[in-house]
Formats: sequence, structure tokens, C-alpha cells
Amino acid sequence: MRNYIRLAALFGLTAVILGAFGAHALKLLLSTEMLQVYHTGVEYQFYHAIAILLVAVLYKHYPSSLLNRAAFFFTIGIILFSGSLYILSLKELLAFLPLKIFGVVTPIGGVFFILGWLSLLVSSKKSDVKNI
Repeated sequence: MRNYIRLAALFGLTAVILGAFGAHALKLLLSTEMLQVYHTGVEYQFYHAIAILLVAVLYKHYPSSLLNRAAFFFTIGIILFSGSLYILSLKELLAFLPLKIFGVVTPIGGVFFILGWLSLLVSSKKSDVKNI
């Protein structure tokens, strides 16, 4: 789980950097709609970086393969969901590239977020974490 703590810190760090970049540099380059898409990617990256960190802390006290799976699913969700939103938000700037394919990736990332939260939910029903 130490690697997940590091990963959560990296995702949190990059969310701050990407959020600042969006608020300052991209604000001048993107439409309001695409800036909102970008901002959604940053928000979900933040939420799930914190979720990974909390899962890692829970795992220390209540080791469970479901908690490990939740952290893994959140990680993949950030990469696919937030990553695809960052790319899609830049389609106005990168109109010469075929970026529409990333529109298919976003909901797949969302499914991974759902699987992460479901894994966390199911892990809480196990007898070894009933004292949380």
C-alpha cells in the first residue's frame, strides 16, 4: 500500500499543477465549455487521489484484497477518465489530431471509478472491518 500512498500523493500533486495550469494558461486558449471539461478531469482526479489515500490507510488497519482492488480501480479510473477529459478538452487546440476516440475512453474510466467504490463498499461488509 505504500506505493498507493505515493501514487495518491502524485495524483494530488499533479491535480494541483493541472488545475493551476487550467486556471491560468488554458483559460486564455479554451472555450468555456472545454475549460469546464478540463476542470471536471481535475476534480475527479482530486477526489480519487484522496480516495486512494484513504483506502491505503484503511488497508493498514484492515488488510483486504477488496481494498487493494479499490485502490487499483481508482488508479485506472483517474488515468482513463481524467486523462481522456484532459485530452478531449484540448481538441480545439489539437484539431489536426483524431481525438474523438478518447470520448469512448471517458465512460470506461467512469466504470473503473464505480468498481472502486463498489469494492470499498463490499470490503466494509466483511467481518474483518466491522469495527471501523
